[in-house]
Amino acid sequence: MRLYIPSVTDNLKSNTGDTFMQKPLILLAATAGLALMATGCAGPEKKFGRGMANVTEIVRWGECRRSVEQTAVFYSPGEGYTRGFVTGLNKTLARTGLGVYELVTFPIPSYDPILTDYLSPNPAYPANNKPNLAAGPTFDTDTYLGYTGGTLAPFVPGSRFFIYPEMH
Repeated sequence: MRLYIPSVTDNLKSNTGDTFMQKPLILLAATAGLALMATGCAGPEKKFGRGMANVTEIVRWGECRRSVEQTAVFYSPGEGYTRGFVTGLNKTLARTGLGVYELVTFPIPSYDPILTDYLSPNPAYPANNKPNLAAGPTFDTDTYLGYTGGTLAPFVPGSRFFIYPEMH
């Protein structure tokens, strides 16, 4: 006496076994790998990197700080805090939206930056805060007024970021 009722699908087993879908998947993976090696990934990689840098603009506020600074220098300090802030906020939101667009579309060509007539391809910094520049009279904007950097990391060899040169 049987304890179960045999189903109809028991007789419909494939003659090729379970490896039927493995061959097309291996062929598809090999084709995708070959296409990636043939085309390279420099374009999508750059676009993704630009997108990541632009998305974080809303946290960094580089466009806003630069716009306030440049408006205060070229027009007046009062306009820097009003007109410069509004212009900088507009550019910050535009750069953040551009970053979202580049993150979503990074695998899709074209890989060149867009909106370059309104925004620079790289993130903006205020003129007095350029990254990777050593502190000194060449790059500091306020050195001749008597202000300069402080000893930020004296334990790091080669640190040239001092407040008063006569202290060392």
